[in-house]
Parts: sequence; structure tokens; C-alpha cells
Amino acid sequence: MIRHTNRWLLPEGIEELLPAQAGPLEQLRREILDLYRGWGYELILPPFVEYLDALLTGTGHDLDLKTFKLIDQLSGRLLGLRADMTPQAARIDAHRLQREAPTRLCYLGTVLHALPDGFAGARSLLQVGAELFGHAGPESDVEILQLMVATLTLTGIEDVYIDLGHVGIYRGLAEDAGLDEEQESLLFDALQRKAIPEIESFLAGLDLSTAQRERLAGLATLNGDEDVLQRAESLLQGSGRGARDALDNLRRIASLAQRRIPTAALHFDLAELRGYQYQTGVVFAAFVADCGQEVARGGRYDEIGRVFGRARPATGFSADLRCLIQLGNRQWAAPAGAILAPDEQDEALEAAIVQLRARGEVVIRRLPGQQGTRAEMNCDRSLHWDGSGWAVKKI
Repeated sequence: MIRHTNRWLLPEGIEELLPAQAGPLEQLRREILDLYRGWGYELILPPFVEYLDALLTGTGHDLDLKTFKLIDQLSGRLLGLRADMTPQAARIDAHRLQREAPTRLCYLGTVLHALPDGFAGARSLLQVGAELFGHAGPESDVEILQLMVATLTLTGIEDVYIDLGHVGIYRGLAEDAGLDEEQESLLFDALQRKAIPEIESFLAGLDLSTAQRERLAGLATLNGDEDVLQRAESLLQGSGRGARDALDNLRRIASLAQRRIPTAALHFDLAELRGYQYQTGVVFAAFVADCGQEVARGGRYDEIGRVFGRARPATGFSADLRCLIQLGNRQWAAPAGAILAPDEQDEALEAAIVQLRARGEVVIRRLPGQQGTRAEMNCDRSLHWDGSGWAVKKI
């Protein structure tokens, strides 16, 4: 038998936070939730485990691969440890709240991935996000974009640029071309890699018109600044209504975003189709310099609540709070020093400790026979009897 001696090791991609990291993270968590409350977003606390079919509703194959699965010993049904809180928010909006007015929900909690993903290959993420249900216009998409940028600003992340796309453009062109599910999937994969020779070779083998081939192949070249939208308009001439409506929607979102978030640089990539399996409209991601991976992402995913009995328009974003705090440049103040109280039985001492703690001071009581130094407890002051009462003095 192999004896495991390193019992302190954690599974790959699973991390823990020590006091020096956990303190700032908790402070940031509170500030972010206060920010969201100021925008009207209500906090929800969904369960960490649910029936698998509810967790994977409308999310496509990718999330299925990320989800840890286990059998419920009570019901015999398959359970999943959540890998994304968005489907849970959709379930709560559709089934539990059932409001007519637009609903704004936010969340912050641990999600677990079966496979490494995102920043530093982590599998245990502290997901923070916001979802807006019940409104289908560009204004709700831009509100979510604003809130995402405000979140990044709060964490100290600067020089953000936002990558914008729209899955409706590719979906409309694929429908115009009559692509079947397999053809659409193969072309989708090649577009994500921007493998232009492969795309052209694949399209040449299909029974398409020259214009249809040019439109589909041209998506791989449509990335850059606002000029992309003008080039896309020329490319989509003669295409069906679906692709042109999607481009018009993207243009209106971009125009409103430029007015409301003037500090964020917009970049367009019409071949970037992140979340294609379940997104229905605009898709976006935030990037920062010297980090090749997105630091936040989101988009529109209408109809996800249909399986819960109520389909509503929906848009939202999410990020990993641990990733954000590592990338941010905020300076976090060291925790204030504590007050060391003696191990004595005295009513006046008890009253002094209660009063100090009520004022926000940290008071640590010495334990009988304890070892170690005051510095290890972060104590820079002590309580002592000055002849008339218990007073605080510097150590």
C-alpha cells in the first residue's frame, strides 16, 4: 500500500486563502455587494448542489464537462456541484419570484469546475455576477456592461478594453446558408481559431453561393475598432434579416456604451462566439493588458427560463473575484493591531473588553499557559490596571 504522507496537499486547481489574502477579499466582497445594491440588484444565495438537469439548463455541452456529478442517496437522481450560478439565477427569477417588472439579481459564491479553467488554471472560483431579467432592449445590455466595468474599477483594474460580438450574426448567416447542425458546429470551431484557409476549404466543399461563402468566411476578418461595424454592414448586404438585425442591435449597444462608459475601449470581433450554445444576442468580455485571458464575461441569453415555466429576456455578466483581486492594483491596508487583555477574573476588566469591542477594537484575551509572542497575535497594545481602572497602553 502507498502511504500518503503529505496530507496538507490540496487537489490541483483548488486553493485556500490565508488571513493576509482573505481579509482584503472579504472587504472587496462587501464593497461589491454594496455597489450592486446601489444599482438595485438584490442578493441571492442559491444552493451549492442541485439536480443536474436544472444546473445545465440552456448552457450547452461546455458546462456539462465542467460540472462535478454525484448520486443523491435519497432520491437516486443525479446531482451537480454548481459550475456557474447563472442558471440558478434564471431558475429563481422564473420559478420563485415570478415578477412582471424587470428583476435585477446579484450573487457571490463558490463554484467548482471539474476541469481547470480561466485565470491560473483554477478549479474553485469565487464567482461574482449580476443578471437582469425581463427587458430585451440595448439599455439593459449596456447597464450590465456598466456594472461590469464598475466592478473592475472597484477592484483596482485599469485600462480595460471590452470585446464585443453578437452570436445572432453567425446564427443568421448559418441559417441563410442552410447549414445542418454538424456543418454549423465545424465552421464554428474553425471561426473560433480564425483558421482562414481551413474555413475557405470547408466552405468550398458546401453547396453555397459565392456570396454566402464570402459572408461566412468574412466573419473571421471582422475584428478591430468601430470600423468593423461599417465593414460588416457591407459584408451582410443581401443576407437574411436575422444577421442584419443582429448587426443593428450590436451597433445600438455599442453607441449607447460609448456614451455611458467613455473610459472603456471597445473592440469588436464578430467571429468571437463565446457561449454560442446558449447565448442569444450580444456577447462581451473584459480584457486587461498583460493578461491573455478574459477577466469578466457576459452577454444576452433570452429564453433560458422557459424550462422553469417562464421564458424572459435575460442579460448578465460574471467574473472570478479571486482573479480580480490578483489583477487589481488596489493597496490594502494592513489590519489594525489588536489589544491583548490579561487572563484575570475581574468584572471591571470584562466591562472594559465589552466596551472596546463595541467600539470596533480587536481584543484578544490571553489564555492560561499559552505559548508564542504578541507579534504572532498582531497585538500592539495591552490592557493594564492603572490603579483606578483598566487602560490601554502601547506595547
